[in-house]
Amino acid sequence: MVRIRIQNLGNRSIESETTERKVIELIHENGIDWMHACGKKGRCTTCKMRILAGQENLSPETPEELQFRILNRLLPTERLACQAQVLQGEVTIRVPETSKFSHLTYTE
Repeated sequence: MVRIRIQNLGNRSIESETTERKVIELIHENGIDWMHACGKKGRCTTCKMRILAGQENLSPETPEELQFRILNRLLPTERLACQAQVLQGEVTIRVPETSKFSHLTYTE
């Protein structure tokens, strides 16, 4: 079982029996809007998420993420939701300011 907790969306929690699924897939399947301008292909950084806890429970960084990290478009505590998979346990994330939708209400 894996769990994703989105801290600034009211600590919304997503649970799944399935592992090795991309974070954005689990988020969207649970009816939560999450930005993704390139169609979930790892070509932009609009789907980035800030990892608050559980980074060790995520898959290794993909070549796309490493390239954005080299370009300073991803901080050490950020991953792309379209690339990262939760392999086990729990991950607590936050929607970064630059990826927030205007139609959603975010908590702090």
